[in-house]
Amino acid sequence: MRKTAKKLLVLFFSLIILFVSTSQTVFAETADSAEEPEKNGDVYILFTSDIHAGIEKGFGLASLWEIRESLEAQGYTVLLVDDGDAVQGEALTTLTKGEGMIDVMNAMGYDAAIPGNHEFDYGVDRLMYLAEIAEYPYLSCNITKDGELVFEPYKIFDAAGMKIAFIGITTPTTFSSTSQDTFHDEDGNLIYGFCQGEDGALLYEAVQQAVDAARAEGADYVYAIAHLGNELQCEPYTYADVIANTIGIDVMLDGHSHDTDQIVMKNKDGQDVVRSAVGTKLECIGYSHISAEEGITETGIWRWENPVPASELFGFDNEISKVIAEKDAEMEDLLTTVIGFSEVRLTIYDPEAVTDDGRPIRMVRRAETNFGDFLSDAVRMETGADIGLMNGGGIRVNVEPGEITYKNVLDVLPFGNGICLMEVTGQQILDLLEWGAKDLPGESGGFQHVSGMTFEIDLSVESTCTMDDTGDFTGVTGDRRVKNAKVNGEPLDPEKIYTLAGSDHTLLHGSASVIFKDALIIEESVKLDSQCMIDYIEDTLGGVIGAQYEDPYGEGRILIIEAPSP
Repeated sequence: MRKTAKKLLVLFFSLIILFVSTSQTVFAETADSAEEPEKNGDVYILFTSDIHAGIEKGFGLASLWEIRESLEAQGYTVLLVDDGDAVQGEALTTLTKGEGMIDVMNAMGYDAAIPGNHEFDYGVDRLMYLAEIAEYPYLSCNITKDGELVFEPYKIFDAAGMKIAFIGITTPTTFSSTSQDTFHDEDGNLIYGFCQGEDGALLYEAVQQAVDAARAEGADYVYAIAHLGNELQCEPYTYADVIANTIGIDVMLDGHSHDTDQIVMKNKDGQDVVRSAVGTKLECIGYSHISAEEGITETGIWRWENPVPASELFGFDNEISKVIAEKDAEMEDLLTTVIGFSEVRLTIYDPEAVTDDGRPIRMVRRAETNFGDFLSDAVRMETGADIGLMNGGGIRVNVEPGEITYKNVLDVLPFGNGICLMEVTGQQILDLLEWGAKDLPGESGGFQHVSGMTFEIDLSVESTCTMDDTGDFTGVTGDRRVKNAKVNGEPLDPEKIYTLAGSDHTLLHGSASVIFKDALIIEESVKLDSQCMIDYIEDTLGGVIGAQYEDPYGEGRILIIEAPSP
């Protein structure tokens, strides 16, 4: 009876996926027999990206397990790969420095993965340990130490009589999104690299060498599993830059920018290359079908648009769901501890505007939000600084009205950054704000939310910020976008000394840290950002986040002046 019920459930799930995504059926009724199904000669590549430890969200890994099992039962050979940013983002990884996610991916049976920029959040040494305990290879053709590759650049799989190569590519912008200290030796010498610089040429060359080597080794198909994205600040290292400057890649499975765009574009020789992305936290699962007779026939994504995660809705009971349940149980007592209550929604999204396909628009990296106000207030109040900062890229999810648990806090602030307190000049503050505003109206993880001050951003002024090959700030060469900055209602004085508190990632280690190289550090880490949020709720707000934060657009601390229409 149980087997029959499961078969009906799988068939029903098949129809759901058929309805919400494509005409391709990904589930089929499996036989009761334990015999190995006869292979049909075709291959399915399944891929994930930017899971950020959201293993029970969207489809959920338990559903991905069922999809793979069903395809294999139909005779397909299945390979499963990940495009990076898996080991950071939720309590599972924050509390274990990534190891919990490696355990889950091992149990899931991944065939290959690449390091995204967030695989470096716990330091290079920790990444090397995680790669060592992983039962699948980490690949990257462009991560180097002392000029030598750290990982294998590619791996060829023999699948259904085909040789399928996967080439790993990690964005060089990892330099500007990760602590700089991790890439230097004890004497401060830069020893790690990402083939950055020379307007992208070094990266393109590294990718081309890996492609050529894989082809020379007999690869019939070459897939790039990449963490490049489409964001303006990632140029000249976006997926489009790499495809346009290389040849020989058949399909690029891409991540980093959390988009779900499905693109066909020309490579350097004018040949079509498919680029596919699957968003974040398993909202989509990617697939590529290789026919024994026709070659690569289709690459695309299956979407899960139900607010209830698929694994929860269908209650799949399989090997990976058991592993996940064990991990959940280990952390349950701590994570469910209530630290306060919110009467309002603290948001990272625009409460009204949506994309053309109905998805929420992330606002926290380009404009003031009540969550940015709240966290920068927490930083200022808990350190006693004149000015508190919180970078938009560090605020990861909403807090909904109701009880706030430790898990909620870790979901919001998963990086474990310390809050640094220092003395800085007004000019240094202006430089940091200018750097954070350089990509507007596009997004920037370095966009700064503020407490204790106000300022304007004039988008009619083109950014004149400059940077070096690693993406680090080098100066402002012309007119400035940031104007009319005030501290506690008084004009900001470029020569005056202010106390400033913010993430150590921003002030000490990130792409703008050079601005503060001569600043007096009062305390390198007052407390973790998550503890700062907890203490502000419990001690300053008396356990309740109230009406002062009810406006999702914030209190008007940052005024953005739109550029006139052409």
